Amino acid sequence: MCVRFFLVKSIRILIFILLSVGLRHSYAQVKRDTSIVLINNVAMQIEISDALNDLYNFKFAKAEQQFRWFKQKYEWHPLPYFLLGLSEWWKIMPNTRDTRYDERFLAYMDSTIMVAEHLYKKVPEYKIEAAFFLAAAHGFKGRLYSEEERKNWGKATLEGKSALNYMEVCREKDYLSPELLFGDALYNYFSVWVPENYKSLRPIMWFFRKGDKQLGLKQLKEVSYNAFYTRTEAMVWLMRILNSYENDQVRAFQIAEYLYQTYPDNPYFHRYYARVLYSRGSFPELEIQSKKILARIDSAQTGYEATSGRYAAFFLGQLYENQRKLDEAKKYYSLAVRYAEEIGANESGYYLFSLIALGEINEKQGNKAEAKRYFKEVKNKSNRKDEAYKDAKKRLKNLEKGD
Repeated sequence: MCVRFFLVKSIRILIFILLSVGLRHSYAQVKRDTSIVLINNVAMQIEISDALNDLYNFKFAKAEQQFRWFKQKYEWHPLPYFLLGLSEWWKIMPNTRDTRYDERFLAYMDSTIMVAEHLYKKVPEYKIEAAFFLAAAHGFKGRLYSEEERKNWGKATLEGKSALNYMEVCREKDYLSPELLFGDALYNYFSVWVPENYKSLRPIMWFFRKGDKQLGLKQLKEVSYNAFYTRTEAMVWLMRILNSYENDQVRAFQIAEYLYQTYPDNPYFHRYYARVLYSRGSFPELEIQSKKILARIDSAQTGYEATSGRYAAFFLGQLYENQRKLDEAKKYYSLAVRYAEEIGANESGYYLFSLIALGEINEKQGNKAEAKRYFKEVKNKSNRKDEAYKDAKKRLKNLEKGD
């Protein structure tokens, strides 16, 4: 463990030294090329378009090969380092409990920050563009630190504060729009949504600029339509917000369908599409997509793992239970339980209600001992205030009366 820690730290120091030397030699080029604002450069966007499509379609090797070529060409600019970090981020996205990619992700974001800081401090013409990447890199780092299995609120807060500071610098100018609008949109929405839903955090928000939730939604829509680099990320956030917070399932479904059809090998988009199909009651298509997800897990397709399997298996369990195909339902509910246990998601609703469904089906089939076992497991794995706990307790009581 100590050796590994030493190696990681040594590699990071070596990267820092090499980048520093490389950057010093590249500033002559920067000063010749200050007319090139890469984030808005159409020629650059055309060059990088295929690589971004490969990234979001989970063709990481192809995408990263192109990003590394951009890094050789534009070593003085934070964009290629940020894109390489974004590639690592999307390896994390299917299961944010998985920490295997954290080190590489953080290393690329740290490189983005270092390169952007050089531009920010030494090349005034690039100050706003550099601030954009500083806000983005710090924001992504903060998001990682707040995810499951990390929960490093101290680091998350510091990174978030840095992101906000640089975002305020970006707001001084608007020539990076609509890319620039992405961070502002999220801030406008969540700076209002968070205190509305978490009263304990209201005093903290007094120290920040007042947001505007409706403006945030409007800005997210504009970024989704008009941005290049941040377009897909904005669509992901807009889809989640509309589906979970704004009760606009119709529009959320349209985005989910578009993302899945555009990037059919992206497991996160695939399972979100399945989720909205389930919510809409589109069961024939739901059956097709859920089985496709499970087949891709079985064939070890990139990014398809137990988290997506938990969703797909639960949906199929519900589907076959409603069709009174109880043995098929039991098969998929059991699979949902296995996938949940594989990733340690024993507290999730999909896990607990799969157990309840298994108990209920066994009770219907006359297997009372099995039914009791499942209901007791729900009681052991859930909180007393949970609906699943109350339901299992009631069902156990009724079973014991029958005895």
